[in-house]
Amino acid sequence: MSDPAPEKKSHKLWGGRFGAGPTAAFDALNNSIGVDFRLWPHDVRLSKAWAVALWNAGVLTLDESQAIERGLAAVAVRIEAGEPILDSDEDVHTLIDRLLHEEAGDVASKLHTGRSRNDQVATATRLWTMEVCTRLDAAVRMLQQAMLDQAATLEDALMPAYTHMQRAIPVSGAHWMLSHFWPLERDRARLKAALKSAAVLPLGSGAVAGCAYPVSRVLLQGTLGFDAVSPNSIDAVSDRDFVAEVLFSATMIGTHLSRLAEDLIIYGSSEFGFVQFGEGYTSGSSMMPQKRNPDALELARGSAARMLGSLVSLLATLKGLPTSYNKDLQDDKRPLFDATDTLLLVLPAVSGALAECTFRRERMSAAVSSTMMATDLADYLVRKGATFREAHSAVGKLVRESETAGVEMQRLPMSSFSSAHPLFTAGVMDALSAANSVAHREVEGGTGPAAVRAQLEAARMALLPPPAPRSSNNVVAQP
Repeated sequence: MSDPAPEKKSHKLWGGRFGAGPTAAFDALNNSIGVDFRLWPHDVRLSKAWAVALWNAGVLTLDESQAIERGLAAVAVRIEAGEPILDSDEDVHTLIDRLLHEEAGDVASKLHTGRSRNDQVATATRLWTMEVCTRLDAAVRMLQQAMLDQAATLEDALMPAYTHMQRAIPVSGAHWMLSHFWPLERDRARLKAALKSAAVLPLGSGAVAGCAYPVSRVLLQGTLGFDAVSPNSIDAVSDRDFVAEVLFSATMIGTHLSRLAEDLIIYGSSEFGFVQFGEGYTSGSSMMPQKRNPDALELARGSAARMLGSLVSLLATLKGLPTSYNKDLQDDKRPLFDATDTLLLVLPAVSGALAECTFRRERMSAAVSSTMMATDLADYLVRKGATFREAHSAVGKLVRESETAGVEMQRLPMSSFSSAHPLFTAGVMDALSAANSVAHREVEGGTGPAAVRAQLEAARMALLPPPAPRSSNNVVAQP
């Protein structure tokens, strides 16, 4: 009789108290490696730091710690090269544990001492999030640069501004373009805050009550590049505020991209004709040969809804959880990855689509009608001593008369102006100039030429890289 085959060693990080293995149906629901696999570089990195922390705490010898570090380095090489994932690899942590045992032997079983998957996955997710916030900031800056480049060419171009989708008053084309720049600058501030929120170390919190070994969490913080150490182990393993903050930031970026896309799509229609789209980010029609469709912009507009859905999904999960870690939190990464992946696709496409847009200044200027200077006519009367209420009423009569006659206001006889208000004189025609209308609005943040130049300079300054921190040259005196 032949010897029985040796029992296959399981690398599940749990299961000792169970007499039988999980069912296939449970594994299909429970296994998360299809989602969390991308965390592997961060899991390897934090595991190396944990091995050093265990040596520092006297749990591992130096040789054991170094053997684990070498094993983890070999694991990283294998995964980078495309190491196959097995059905038994429940999650990325199980995969790495299996490969580490193959590379380092039994000493690998000591790595999980004092550590839980609860604080392990929270740390890996935070490391990944810190990295993606930096990538998102760079992608937003690229779009802002495209906006700034376009704005610089539109500084003296006149176009209608709209409220309620009705022509309102003339503005500089650069002023309109920069109205999309500053929301993105606020988005960058939100990303910076989300990164700071993510940069709090949970490792060392264990499953819920903290680590029973004297590991140095401050050493772990410095090694892994976190700004702070979590103050409460119960909160640390279940805190996903940072994920919600990134998803909110992503949703706001998506919303701002959607509004930019909507403007460009409208302005690119034949009815407006302010914008001519390029060929690199548009597509044609399968039936109508003449079509050039702004698909990149439409996809950006549609993607905002998915990001909002990701945010609502996470918040709905968090609001019903009791204290500490619950398996519901395994699904925190699905919306996080989807929203940020989407943004990292959308942002470069919108940047490219905007950069290749040609703004048709003559169509923009031709859309400026005399009735859009109605406010300037009212201001004309106010400067001559009329109250704004009576000026508003008088100009309203002139607008109605020009609409009834079907002519621009400049074509109305002077008698119409005198009849509307006695303070109107021959110089009133200057108030009907779109260029003069824009020139009068030099208040900070306005559309006046000097104000727009100042705004362009402020936008350029906003995109400058922050100054490098000054290194200290202090010399500590030796005893």
